[in-house]
Amino acid sequence: MRIGSAKETYAGDTALFDSATQRAWVAILLVALVTFPFVVDDYWLYLACLVAINVASTAGLNVLTGYTGLVSMGQAAFMGLGGYTVAILQIRFGTPMLLNLLAGGVVAMLAGLVVGLPSLRVKGLYLAIATIAAGVLAHFIFSHYTSLTGGTSGLTLPPAQIFGLELDDSFKLYWVIVPITALMLLGVANLFRTRIGRAFIAIRDRDISAEVLGIPLLPYKLLSFAISSFYAGVAGGMFAYFFRAVTPESFPLLMSIFFLASVIVGGMGSVLGSILGAVFMTLVPEVLKLVVGWLPLGDNAMLVLSPVRTIVFGLMIVLFLIFEPHGLAEVWRRVRRFFHLWPFKT
Repeated sequence: MRIGSAKETYAGDTALFDSATQRAWVAILLVALVTFPFVVDDYWLYLACLVAINVASTAGLNVLTGYTGLVSMGQAAFMGLGGYTVAILQIRFGTPMLLNLLAGGVVAMLAGLVVGLPSLRVKGLYLAIATIAAGVLAHFIFSHYTSLTGGTSGLTLPPAQIFGLELDDSFKLYWVIVPITALMLLGVANLFRTRIGRAFIAIRDRDISAEVLGIPLLPYKLLSFAISSFYAGVAGGMFAYFFRAVTPESFPLLMSIFFLASVIVGGMGSVLGSILGAVFMTLVPEVLKLVVGWLPLGDNAMLVLSPVRTIVFGLMIVLFLIFEPHGLAEVWRRVRRFFHLWPFKT
């Protein structure tokens, strides 16, 4: 029995999909994801894989920033650690793809634990600056530890293989990247039905009160950093396999701004927001390419694109913070409520 959106039991209240309609939409989405590669060209497959990688990393950052309230500008650095770990293992040892992705996530997670140590004493802008410093340090290591990382030239990977099948194009990689991202999203969705996830939310809402209630701040903050960094590391590993190359310039500060913008635009503290924000922000540069391509700039088009993209990312953050602080996920919820109550209004 339901009264409004309230549930009669605790199990019903914590259910991942609480209605037959939601389960039907999930089934339709799964069918669409399976059908998609067979009906689109290589460009859309490229975008789909890129979106899936960005969704995975955004979901990790949303755990830290959206659910725990800790601002990080180091997501690109953690992706870089995952990407370089995967590249080194693949090139030097030829270990299996899935094992390499797991190792990339673990290396990034260990780095996240170190970076998260100041979070007990500093937060907000100061924590953001600390994570930027971590990103600068990671970029220095990528650029100067030449014997391991290849320096400024980076590393070039051979195609990934699973069960002897060479994943040398977007169509084949799609069947690995998208399922991994789906499992990662499922993990985040289930995390916030547990005691750990509720502790994260309590820390975000009022950390001092959470500590008074018996939630130890440092272990939970470090755990949030670890989960976020692990997700970034796995996403960075998929990035390395997708582009088959990693360089220090593959993971700039602008990428961290991109993921923070994705969290804000999509909706902080929302799995759906991670998806919508990453999709939206991934497609924005593609639209900008079209717009810049229409302008009579000639060979200067690509030189104009980079600063324009940075301005647009910053503008998106500001506009959504002012006019829709709950992001696209809240817009979607309002649309759902409208059709749920139509033709009646409250």
